[in-house]
Amino acid sequence: MNDRSLRFFQTLLFILLTATLNYAVAAPSSVAAFNQLADEYFDTVYLPANPTEAAVLGVHLYDHQLEDYSAGGRKRLIARLQQFAKRVEAIKPATLNMQTQGDRELVLNNIRSQLLTLQKIRPWQKDPDYYSSGITYAAFVIMERPFASVDDRLRSFITREKLMPAVFEEARKNLKNPPKIYTEIAIEQLPGLIEFFQKDVPLAFVKANDAELKKEFNETNAAVIAALQSYQAWLKTDLLPRSHGNFRIGADTFSKKLKYDEMVDLPLSKLKKIGLANLRQNQLAYQKVLSELAKGGSLADVEASNAADHPAPDQLLKAFSSSFDGLISFIKQHKIVTIPSDVRPLMEETPPFMRATTLASMDTPGPFEKVAKEAYFNVTLPDASWGKAKVSDYMAVFNYPAIKGTAIHETYPGHYVQFLWMHNVPGRVRKTLGASSNAEGWAHYCEQMMLDEGYGESADKREALLLKLGQLQNALLRNARFMVSIAMHTGKMTLDEAVEYFVKEGKQSRTTAMIETKRGTSDPTYLYYTLGKLQILKLREDMEAKLGKKFSLQKFHDDFMRQGFPPIKIVRKALLQDDSPTL
Repeated sequence: MNDRSLRFFQTLLFILLTATLNYAVAAPSSVAAFNQLADEYFDTVYLPANPTEAAVLGVHLYDHQLEDYSAGGRKRLIARLQQFAKRVEAIKPATLNMQTQGDRELVLNNIRSQLLTLQKIRPWQKDPDYYSSGITYAAFVIMERPFASVDDRLRSFITREKLMPAVFEEARKNLKNPPKIYTEIAIEQLPGLIEFFQKDVPLAFVKANDAELKKEFNETNAAVIAALQSYQAWLKTDLLPRSHGNFRIGADTFSKKLKYDEMVDLPLSKLKKIGLANLRQNQLAYQKVLSELAKGGSLADVEASNAADHPAPDQLLKAFSSSFDGLISFIKQHKIVTIPSDVRPLMEETPPFMRATTLASMDTPGPFEKVAKEAYFNVTLPDASWGKAKVSDYMAVFNYPAIKGTAIHETYPGHYVQFLWMHNVPGRVRKTLGASSNAEGWAHYCEQMMLDEGYGESADKREALLLKLGQLQNALLRNARFMVSIAMHTGKMTLDEAVEYFVKEGKQSRTTAMIETKRGTSDPTYLYYTLGKLQILKLREDMEAKLGKKFSLQKFHDDFMRQGFPPIKIVRKALLQDDSPTL
């Protein structure tokens, strides 16, 4: 064979090998195999094991079931998760296209996170509220939305209620030396949960027509109330005196949870430096705005005046809804992001089982919901039993500028807009699984982004400064969460020190500081607000640098929305086409 022929065959061989490799990178058979495996995982493990979450997603095949809190159920679930982890790992990323590579990471990390929770964090062993609030939420998702006739939903509700008293039998077996703070939180929550079953639940089914069903419901609901009351007494007299456990999950578990849930694997020492730098930056900005507002006067007076400028508690929901018009108009005029629907969320008071640890939240229908598509903006009102001083202290967080900031976060262009985009997200995996650093990071990013783009500048200077002050106060709250979460769960900060940190460094009221500290004990990685915001800001900066004058803020935000809400690492790779660092 002469040199020309040899070169010809070498070239032909190279072309054939290249074609084969390109086919392997996105082999249709591999993509189909993964999608089939993902469907099997959802249909045989994830959704059956989490019937409450299934209802939240809009899948109502399991509405008559309840989570299995038994040791045997837990053991079977762990075995199934381990089996699926091996099967997902066996599908090599190089054989998948970029979209499916991200989906594979989502499924695999979801499995690993569940195993970490079941085997290492062990809320089933440590957290009494895991049971009482767990069954309450399971009830709430059936009664919350009219996805079926009231009689059909009541029928599912009754079947689910019949399983609830046994949950507390499992709780008594499972709970071993819980942290005192966990038992205290459960005891604090229980009066509201009991009242929920006594008052709210019957009202939800008052229009049911089937007399036999209603009679059966009265029996099952009474049994659940009695079980909750018995559990409350047991917590107070039996479990609380022997609650001496540690709520801290430790540095290793903390790092693994961040890796699995958010795909962030930076050393905690580096994360702390990043978080502290942003905290100090926002503190300086906060003091600068305060100084401008004070004009040489007392900064404390400005803070006190701003904290006192809030609506009456019974006007709080209306104050939030009144902010929607201005937000929507600004977003459209300034081409911030596409809003896929004109339907607005409904304002409601936070459900009882969430009030001890949540100030405001967005409750949207699942991406698979076909009938009941209402979204609810929940706000926690002061408790009726509180005295005037405590109500005043609590309402400080709902001053008027802070209300606008919270509305941005929860609705436009925050959580609610991201929910509206979910219907356009392709694939079952992206509709089912996601990351808090994306969802909460996006909403928190929006608080700052909207003001950076000029929202509020049309008001007089003092109102604009107060709005900026509210945005910074919200940012400092999330900064404090960032620092407290790492410090508390690695044994570097006590509960009392965490409360003081929220007050001093985070500029929060003491009542809010106590709520936030309690939340942090059982939501260890709630640093994901600032974490996600910083990742999105860096992604936007890098996109602007890459595209130059071609960069469009609305297109960037729309492209971000199209990815669903996976960890920012996956979004970043899709938008930048590289594996560059997220921070």
